Amino acid sequence: MDGAQVPGGFKREVLDQVGPSLKALVDQGALSGMVTLVWRGGQEAQVNAIGQRDIAAGLPMERDTLFRIASMTKPVTSIAVMMLLEEGKLRLEDPVTRWIPELGGMQVLEDPAGPLDKTRPARRDITVKDLLTHRAGLAYGFTSVGPIAHAHEKKLGSPLVNPLSPDDWLKALGELPLSYEPGERFHYSHATDVLGFLVARIEGKPLGQVLKERIFDPLGMKDTAFWLPPEKRGRLAKLYEAPADGGPLRDVSLPMADAPPAFEGGGGGLISCLDDYLKFARMMLGGGEVDGVRLVKPETIDLMCANRLSEEQRGHTFMGMPFWLSQGFGLGVSMVIDPAKHEWMGAGGQGAFGWPGAFGTWWQADPAHDMILIYLIQDSMPLGPEAVTAMQGQRPTGRIGCPMFQKIVYGALT
Repeated sequence: MDGAQVPGGFKREVLDQVGPSLKALVDQGALSGMVTLVWRGGQEAQVNAIGQRDIAAGLPMERDTLFRIASMTKPVTSIAVMMLLEEGKLRLEDPVTRWIPELGGMQVLEDPAGPLDKTRPARRDITVKDLLTHRAGLAYGFTSVGPIAHAHEKKLGSPLVNPLSPDDWLKALGELPLSYEPGERFHYSHATDVLGFLVARIEGKPLGQVLKERIFDPLGMKDTAFWLPPEKRGRLAKLYEAPADGGPLRDVSLPMADAPPAFEGGGGGLISCLDDYLKFARMMLGGGEVDGVRLVKPETIDLMCANRLSEEQRGHTFMGMPFWLSQGFGLGVSMVIDPAKHEWMGAGGQGAFGWPGAFGTWWQADPAHDMILIYLIQDSMPLGPEAVTAMQGQRPTGRIGCPMFQKIVYGALT
């Protein structure tokens, strides 16, 4: 019926465009498939499972398909930090050297892209707040240029699958210079990995165990973890790369460990699924509580979702894009602060918050519209040293699916 609505107050004929629009990307060979969700006003308005999670095996995307969610891990780790803050076990202004002496006496590069031996002593220690806001001066190899990018790759290895122990990794990190002074600017980095190991040291147990006991078990997130047991691996979506020449998708899936790894990357290591992450997102949207389970106070969520970046810091590009034109960054999440300007990259109401993942996974909770959107794909992007230079001004074809999804959903609001 023309003008008919679906649960949550959407125009059905508009919302129904999501599936066909995204399927077109799959049919074109840009993506293997996706799982999406629209949740609003306490109810599910739409779920789509499109394409295949394993092309060679002919296995379809399904609601319970598992995904490497990459940096969607960061808000989860950040919630664990905020739980410790509520308990008085740490403060935002605390220097992290209190628990991680490996990061004491840090040196700062005179030129972020310059030689590693031209440094000066950091003016102060890195704080917990610096890590939560990615203003610690730390780096990722793929977000950096010059010698520091290659040094990260050589000394630290992959941020996703890493053979080092947390202690050895932190020691190696402390031997590298900072790219910027602590607090100076947003520079996307291993900061949340450091936060994860900080949480582990304070609690005296591995990060994965802390997250399971404090977040996953209370919320019923039974399929979210840093390690996937063999009996669940058939549900994991393969990671594909779309060749620049337009050829068929290539399977570039990461290796699976035979046992839980010592390195549990709080910045990007989690595997999860639609319904698990929906519980986490509903908790965030609900001011720290969902289905009668409270993890943190409402004011703690407010702290996380308040912009901490100065106008000068928002003036810098992120991954070669004017990312902060419409957004700010708080404690572990970004938020929309100018919905009109935000239209260039997607859609969101004032204060809508979330954080994406490198493989194209994305979520957003929008308090103004009481809405949660989740978009899950497995699309590989360059994560090697200086990858940021290759990505500037370019977006893989399949990545247009996420802003398409956002714009259709917001266009369907009545």
